[in-house]
Order: sequence, then structure tokens, then C-alpha cells
Amino acid sequence: MKIDNTIAAVVTGGASGLGKASAQALAAAGVKVAIFDVNEEAGEAVAREIGGLFCKVDILSEDSVEAGFAKARAAHGQERVVVHCAVVTGGGKTVSFDKTTGTYKRNPTEMIARSADGIFTASYRIASIAAVGMANSEPLNEDGERGCIILTSSAASQDGQIGQVAYGGGKGAVNSMVLPMARDLMDVGIRVNAILPGIFATPPMLGVKDKAPAIFAGLEASVPFPKRLGNPAEFGSLVLELARNTYFNGQCIRLDGAIRMPPK
Repeated sequence: MKIDNTIAAVVTGGASGLGKASAQALAAAGVKVAIFDVNEEAGEAVAREIGGLFCKVDILSEDSVEAGFAKARAAHGQERVVVHCAVVTGGGKTVSFDKTTGTYKRNPTEMIARSADGIFTASYRIASIAAVGMANSEPLNEDGERGCIILTSSAASQDGQIGQVAYGGGKGAVNSMVLPMARDLMDVGIRVNAILPGIFATPPMLGVKDKAPAIFAGLEASVPFPKRLGNPAEFGSLVLELARNTYFNGQCIRLDGAIRMPPK
């Protein structure tokens, strides 16, 4: 796909972290970017910075997502690139010791269901709403390409740590969705890929650096090479390559400095 000012994109979670880096990379390449996020103040600030559009969107709500796409399309036309970084999740061990009662308790099913909604279902919601718009648009090139969808999974989908049943399981479901969705959409020229980031220097991780520098240093040392956390701009760079390179399809790509997560 040719990435320039004729292309529109939607980036969820674009107010911060990996989503912000993706929005910045796309905008720097000339793309018209719409940011979906619940953080109105931060989202508006990023949109102003990159000359894009902010849409207040809750990825857990079908109506909110539909309204966001409608607003983005009214301003920029049909999006041809979608980068889904937003996530809603929970944590906790499957069974943990309750000091109050002196017995073991289980993580409630509702916590798992919330993560399933905020990771897997939300990923399908964003991808499928984008896909139907792309499918009903004209091809962009001689390959018949109509668009690309880039989902965000996690290294935890393969190396889930203690307490990551909800998160790792949800991200694993995203991985398993990529290939069948790419096959579903092959006849309409829409590609689907996922990025599996390792530990990146996003605002939550930088908070660890401020509050617990020794823990942060240990995280950096755990990365084989380079011995540091990922730079969000490196995630944005891969987003651009996945959008540009039409032969990337049906892939789940780790971006992690070769880290493999220990149990905890």
C-alpha cells in the first residue's frame, strides 16, 4: 500500500503509548489519522500535535465505536489502515491465598469475562467494522488491496506470567484470530496482522522507573539485546512497514528484543 496523504487511518488507544507512537508515525508519512480513545484531554492534544482528528470512543461499546468510525469517515473518508492498540483488561492469579479468611479464593469469572470483552471481543469489533467499510470501497492498487488491519497482541500471549491468565489468554485469542480473519478477508483484499510487543517504555512502565528504579533496571537487563525497553517509535516503525508491505498478511510478529518472559 502506498502510504501518503491520500490514505486515512484509525488508531485506537492513540492518546498515549504505542497507539500515540503509531498515530505519530502514520501522520509523519502524510496519512490522515483519527484517534480513538476515552481520554479526551490527551487524545485532543495528540490530534492537534499531528494534525489529526480525535474521536472519543469506548471500545467496549458497539454504539460508541460505530459513532467513532462515522465521525472519522466524515472527516477523512474511508480508513484504509486500522491500528488497534486500546485494551481493557484485569489481572489476578487463578487461585490466591486470602489472609483475611485463611483460605484460598479464585479469581472471579467476571474478571476473565471483562478481559475477554476488552481484548478479544473489542479487537473483533474494531477489525470487523473497519473491514466492512474497506470491503465496500474501491481497491487501492493492482493487487486489489482495499486496506490493512493491525492488531496489538503481546509477548504475554506466548509467555504469560503469574497473574496474567486474563491478559495472556485474551491476547492469545487475538493471535488465533489473525489467520482465519485474514482468510475471511482475502477475497476483498484486506490484510490482517498482529504485533506482539515485549516490554516498552510506555507511561505505565516509565512510572515504574520513577517509583522503583531497581525494578526498572532489572526489566531492562532482562532483554537480551538491546538491553533496554522498547521505544514506542520502534512499534510505530513496524506499523508503517506492515501497512506499506502488501506481502505481510496473516502474521503475528514479536517485537521484543528477543525477551522470553519468566514465570514472574
